[in-house]
Amino acid sequence: MSDFEFLPSATIGQYIPTGSVVHKVDPRAKLVGFGILILAITFSVSKIGIGFSLAAALIGLVVARIPLKFALKGLLPPLPFLILIAIIQFFFYPNPGHTILFTLGPLSVSLAGILSGILLILRFAALILVISLMTFVISTSEMIQGLQKLLAPLSLIGIRTMDFVMVIQVTLRFLPFLAQSAERIAKAQASRGAEWGVKSKGLMSRVRQVIPLIIPLFTTSLRRSETMALAMDARAYGFKANRTSMFEYTFTWRDALFLLVLVMLASAVIFI
Repeated sequence: MSDFEFLPSATIGQYIPTGSVVHKVDPRAKLVGFGILILAITFSVSKIGIGFSLAAALIGLVVARIPLKFALKGLLPPLPFLILIAIIQFFFYPNPGHTILFTLGPLSVSLAGILSGILLILRFAALILVISLMTFVISTSEMIQGLQKLLAPLSLIGIRTMDFVMVIQVTLRFLPFLAQSAERIAKAQASRGAEWGVKSKGLMSRVRQVIPLIIPLFTTSLRRSETMALAMDARAYGFKANRTSMFEYTFTWRDALFLLVLVMLASAVIFI
């Protein structure tokens, strides 16, 4: 059944309510803190800093009571592309003044190129884990209200921040729906004789299996988007410039401490 299980691999966008201390933090602190940490991982040039961020992401998953096996499954879908990019980095990394390990025709591989490729894989792994952790601990309602509070000053100059927040929220939460739809379509095709249960004998065989999945997945996604738009219209979305909420969040010392910890982690990633 592993050939039909797409949802466990789409970890980004899934909310897991474990009731941990991280889940109870104010969403504004979580959004700002994780945003700063993501920027630090993106722009860090330190190999030690990237390794430190990867370790911090794993510790954060443990503190949030997220199963590590489930979170690490999110690294599997982009792994082939990351390896391909890393291999390209091996051969095309500029190596003047660096030690050449071996050459393949006009291409040469240096130690600096290999380290750069490994650093690229670790950077993307840390980014995926941190983004996944952020979606694990922030629910849909928390994300919407937190972003609205953070972007509230922009409403004073006429910018409709509610629409921008909704676009971000739908984008993140749509990924699990796509995986779930792909899983259902693959099972339906297999029940009608498709070769989903047969082991692929090569890349082209795997591609021929995936191509029939694309059109029904695209059609299902459009139908789901239309249904969601009709549901939003039925609930008078956009009638008011700002949405109201049943619960109002208050920023406490615990939220400030959480934000301070993430800022210190981001500083360590940059300056270590």
